[in-house]
Amino acid sequence: MPRRLLALLLGLAVTAGCGVRTDGQTVTRETPPPEASAHAVDLAEATRAFELLDRLDSAWRKRDCRTVESLTTWAENTLGGRACEATRNGRPAPTRKKYTAPEFFLPATAGTDRWFVALARKPGPAYFLFVDEGDGWRLAAGPIPVRGEPLKPARGAVLTGDSAIGVRARLAPQRYLAYLTDPAGVSGVTFPRGDAVREIFDELVQRPRKVRPDRLTSDVRLLVGPQRALLLPGGGALVIHALEIEYRQKAGQGRSWLSHPLYGRDGLRGFTGKRGARELTRTEIVLLATEVAAGTKLSTVAVRRSLATLTAG
Repeated sequence: MPRRLLALLLGLAVTAGCGVRTDGQTVTRETPPPEASAHAVDLAEATRAFELLDRLDSAWRKRDCRTVESLTTWAENTLGGRACEATRNGRPAPTRKKYTAPEFFLPATAGTDRWFVALARKPGPAYFLFVDEGDGWRLAAGPIPVRGEPLKPARGAVLTGDSAIGVRARLAPQRYLAYLTDPAGVSGVTFPRGDAVREIFDELVQRPRKVRPDRLTSDVRLLVGPQRALLLPGGGALVIHALEIEYRQKAGQGRSWLSHPLYGRDGLRGFTGKRGARELTRTEIVLLATEVAAGTKLSTVAVRRSLATLTAG
């Protein structure tokens, strides 16, 4: 598919940098090269950018879709489009926890690609990706709730083209795609027992049987955009990326309505203005933070799934 080929060719254009704690303890990182320092994100700037979460939450509560759009990019902007408009038609606005106690990881940049990752500790650990688009900071991804103990980047961003771990970090999203679109397992991509992506795989395989007599097909794609990677202690990497899953559900032969619609009436009415349908197309965004370790090992450390669009036929 063209989108997959495009995503396969995209690298994670990141450069080396530093990270800073905000709980009063300074963590020593690599010193960025002088030419990068003038463009590097500093702690004060990151702190101010993190505060836009309060404005974003307020905009969601007010169903102010224009402000939601202006404060988001990439995955969060996709989630704030049709999904925000649906809240004006009766769909409940998402309720977001107020995240505090952030720790910032601030890669140096040698050009206009300015970004950072925040790990908020309260009320539960979650990752956030912020991107500077030239006219201001925007939330690109987050919160991505951590499953288990959060990983802490060690020495800034991964140089994705200069090392073996950089190449593995760049290819991590494609390996997720290969795993989820390969029921026979011929790709050789594996994940540890209990990994969140294995749960998604099982769902993709089992759901068509559960909605019979409805007919259900699905497609998994990479969400093209600012995937980012940070170095971990021991030479691994933490990669933040996203997938897009599209489900297409049709009523069984001779039936006028779906027997087991993938979404409830309130959601259907909010997105489509209808109470029932013979066909549904549902698209969700899966935000992921992945640990890329030595060798070919991958494991999902944080995940969030959110409905982006729902259309009825």
